[in-house]
Amino acid sequence: MADTITIRSDSETEHALDVLTRDGSSRSAAIRQAVLEAALRKERAVALRRAVLRMPIGEPDGIDIGEEIARGREGER
Repeated sequence: MADTITIRSDSETEHALDVLTRDGSSRSAAIRQAVLEAALRKERAVALRRAVLRMPIGEPDGIDIGEEIARGREGER
């Protein structure tokens, strides 16, 4: 048997529940579905971040962007 979870709602949460239950879903089903979807989004975001961090960035081109910007702003001082 599943555990019972109690939440304290506020006006934003109540509005969200109203939106999620407009199709006739129960509050319990809407909350359960929202939790599952939020977890899936978070897992996908973590996987995407990891994939981006694993991407090869190539070889440095020898250009120091900070130096280039500083050189371009020398006349502004």
